[in-house]
Amino acid sequence: MTRPGAGVLDRRTGAVGACVPRREAREKVTGSARYTADESPPRLAHVAVVPAGIAYGRVTAVHPERALARPGVLAVLHAGACPRLHRTADPDLAVFQSPSVTCRGQFVAAVVAESAQTAREAARTVDVDYAVAPHRVDLDPGADPGAESGAGTGVGSGLHRPPDRGSFFPTDCTHGDVEAALAHAPVRIEATYTTPVHHHHALEPHATVASWHDGALTVHDTTQGPSGTRDILAHLFGISPDRVRVVARHVGGAFGSKAAPKAQLVLAAMAALVVGRPVRTALTREQLSVVAGYRTPTVQRVRLGAEADGRLLAVSHVSYEQTSLTSDHAEYAAAPTRTMYAAPNRETRHWRTRLHVPSPTWMRAPGECPGMFALESAMDELAAACGVDPVELRLRNDTPYDPHSGLPFSTRDLAACLRLGAQRFGWAGRDRLRAEHAEHGDGRRLVGLGVAASTIPQYRFASRANARTDGHGHWTVRIAAVDLGTGARTALAQIAADALGVGLDRVTVELGDSAYPAASWAGRSSGTTSWGTAVVRACEALRAELVRRDGLVPVEGLEATADTLAELSAPRAHSQHAFGAQFAEVTVDRATREVRVTRLLGVFAIGRVINPVTVRSQLVGGMVMGLSTALCEEGAVDPVYGHFPTRDLAAYHVATYLDVPQIEAVWLDEEDYHTSPMGAKGVGEIGIVGTAAAIANAVHHATGHRIRSLPLNVRHLMEAESRAQAETPAQADAEAEQQTATGSRPTTGDGA
Repeated sequence: MTRPGAGVLDRRTGAVGACVPRREAREKVTGSARYTADESPPRLAHVAVVPAGIAYGRVTAVHPERALARPGVLAVLHAGACPRLHRTADPDLAVFQSPSVTCRGQFVAAVVAESAQTAREAARTVDVDYAVAPHRVDLDPGADPGAESGAGTGVGSGLHRPPDRGSFFPTDCTHGDVEAALAHAPVRIEATYTTPVHHHHALEPHATVASWHDGALTVHDTTQGPSGTRDILAHLFGISPDRVRVVARHVGGAFGSKAAPKAQLVLAAMAALVVGRPVRTALTREQLSVVAGYRTPTVQRVRLGAEADGRLLAVSHVSYEQTSLTSDHAEYAAAPTRTMYAAPNRETRHWRTRLHVPSPTWMRAPGECPGMFALESAMDELAAACGVDPVELRLRNDTPYDPHSGLPFSTRDLAACLRLGAQRFGWAGRDRLRAEHAEHGDGRRLVGLGVAASTIPQYRFASRANARTDGHGHWTVRIAAVDLGTGARTALAQIAADALGVGLDRVTVELGDSAYPAASWAGRSSGTTSWGTAVVRACEALRAELVRRDGLVPVEGLEATADTLAELSAPRAHSQHAFGAQFAEVTVDRATREVRVTRLLGVFAIGRVINPVTVRSQLVGGMVMGLSTALCEEGAVDPVYGHFPTRDLAAYHVATYLDVPQIEAVWLDEEDYHTSPMGAKGVGEIGIVGTAAAIANAVHHATGHRIRSLPLNVRHLMEAESRAQAETPAQADAEAEQQTATGSRPTTGDGA
């Protein structure tokens, strides 16, 4: 536990740590909360897009005549008829600025009309001519001749490295001599793990309502960052940022898809400029697969070398992924392996190929979600090869220092999470449970238990906040943060109440507006730590000013604004991460191979908990998403036409109520004042990280079959069974002889 020092949060009012209902709960459950698409200013016009019907090529002509002839149609926008935008670092925002088509479904035209129905009907009458070029949409590093050389950066010319994020987060890293250590390790594991495309599918689809008045732009947008969105819009349209206002009072989920501005935002502002009236763009569920982004599929090769007792000697984790022709986004799935376990010889590498696909983007726990599935599955395979309990194996490889940076962890209570979870879950009796179920159960279902560890790095981004008193005992805090449904309004009010030393009922928090002091985006589990720090500093400054003036006597209209940029400029002295351990119990139907999760437990070390109600909701929500990732979610690209056939909730399955068992999420008594003055860490993502691996490990415990591809569906189980049945006795004897001779347990790299 990291003890508080100077400048940390005052505890006297006791608001932080209290179970407080969400402040906007009544609005949401009664339907009175207004989301972006609910905004209906006078003379509102509507936009419908015309998607590209090819995967690669260029538009040679657009024929809007039939659409323009329809009553109620105000305009048709396309590359030959639209405002010109300033150049942008994100080519996906350069809507209609080029005739090039880089993926199927890209916006190539749009109809603006008096009603949404008229716009949709007219959009279907817009004819588009194309010059078509061959396309490639499959991620297949094994078939790519440049896979290990890094040669080429174009489509089909070989893999290339993603952008290097500097010394704090390099693309690749190597410590020691991995190949030599693997060659001499008594126990070796080598396997390939694959994850598919994952779509966000937040409850609220992306939407924008835009209007211009006297050269100033106001937008209501589904965004995770009003301040950054304002700046990007100002640049695109060549106006000052103070002439742009971005409002996001309520955002109905995002999971990363709303972190960066999307094409519908630019299209709405452009259309409003053309027709001279407010305009709404609201994407359909099917359009989200193209515009909103997705998690890239990954192919990950993990090699582990260990002593006979399971202590790691070498770790190699290489990840392959895809991106579009226009995006530099990378998943960095191997990055969490750098932090998790001690090993003197380590390497992590990332490779990427450009394809004719929509741009991927951040999705909840980017990197950690697919990366830890591979690592924690491999650790389970290592435990079996060494004959060591999976919990004990992880404990033997725990470390107080970050293996990558060499810095001490601000807190690292992974071992405590594993031990407490094992005790609460009945881990010691897992083999007995399986045997008893086989003997006394219905004979149809196999049962198994699995475990996996979790980690999420902790980020704190610069933000500003303003605190103000009305002079009559009430206090208002303003910050341009957003509440994605996480309970940010409530948590920030609790933080402000303790920082001011007043009751929670005397504090109002206003957010979701770029007119307020600029805030960082809501992402990477950084909202509470970033915004909360700014709120604490603003409230401290206000209290100090009151003391200076007249000993805390209220002064009407007195306010203070704080900026945390300066205090974040110093190099970190500690490696800052949250940790957790997740346990799963599954049953597998012998006849249908259906996997059901019957129990989930997550134990987390997440610093000081601001609000147990909202924190539990975040952790459980993450675990449900991890369960859905493990059992249901699988996006795919049609190789012939280049589109996502899994582009709606009929084809893309997510976990429903009947798939989710009773989930228990608990946390340790931990405080981390290196990460934030509240002692808190971010909790938005860690719940998802280890869940899929824990479930996959439980399936192996139940069936004896190792599934290395997500989701854990009937097809993958049957393929694993077929391979096991096809193995000849001679092959089995040869493998057993090799294992006896070398102590190794080789595994196939076929992604099964």
